Amino acid sequence: MARRKKGQPVHGWVCLDKPLEMGSTEAVSKVRRLFDAQKAGHAGTLDPLASGILPIALGEATKTVPFMMEARKVYRFTINWGVSTDSVDREGQIIGRSDVRPTAEQVKAALPAFVGEIDQVPPAFSAIKVDGQRAYDLAREGIAVELAARRVTIHSAEVTAAPDADHVDIRILTGKGVYVRSLARDLAIALGAEGHVSVLRREQVGPFSTENAVSLDFLTDLVHRSAASEGLLPVATALDDIPELAVTDQDAFSLRQGRPIILLPRQVETLKGQLHGDARTVSVFQGQTLVALGQLRAGRLEPDRVFNLS
Repeated sequence: MARRKKGQPVHGWVCLDKPLEMGSTEAVSKVRRLFDAQKAGHAGTLDPLASGILPIALGEATKTVPFMMEARKVYRFTINWGVSTDSVDREGQIIGRSDVRPTAEQVKAALPAFVGEIDQVPPAFSAIKVDGQRAYDLAREGIAVELAARRVTIHSAEVTAAPDADHVDIRILTGKGVYVRSLARDLAIALGAEGHVSVLRREQVGPFSTENAVSLDFLTDLVHRSAASEGLLPVATALDDIPELAVTDQDAFSLRQGRPIILLPRQVETLKGQLHGDARTVSVFQGQTLVALGQLRAGRLEPDRVFNLS
């Protein structure tokens, strides 16, 4: 006899506004306990020293997490000039000092070199694994960590404020895999200065933003009022840029059984017009209920993720 899963079958997304000093894993655990959910995961780690948007998937929404890993992100951060640290944030050990204080105009002039596809070396204090160990664990032990450069994309970068000579505020729109601390480190080097990230906030991850975010305190209050569902966004929220296909009850049944369905020529043409590049993924709905994610191939839709929603 199969063991009964602990918790409740809760399905959906929580757009959490993660507070400072809390790790992503801890945040997921807190949300999972609040909802008493059987399963939970998150889309994109956010450091304890960063606040902002941490999308947390519950139940069947965990099947859509890979799509959120590809989502564009918006960050706002502050560089504190004059001091560099080994972790490139305010908690690290000081490794350099300088009297150089780049002006806002100098920063604006330097930023275009970091926009577009660039090669970026992750910071030593990161979760990347080196010989089976996290880079940050090795760095904390004083072991030199050399990480390979990665190709990443920064779509835009702008100076939003310079409150005083010691600080500059920057907003960036990025693709996946971008490290804000690496950008701050490289920008300081380019300007002949020392600096570190003193404030970091993520404002958006794909469709999740500060506009639909909730705090842990708000979620806790909802749970106490037996209104936890008000803090949930639909499973399909993560699929906002994927073409949708409405199907009949019979086709929905077939897809849930793992069987492909034949599409009408007009359906194929409509979907092809909505797909970009080599993309083939389509989200399938039976009424308002998400049924599956499938691949469009030769006039058929072949399911590769099936959702158990009602």
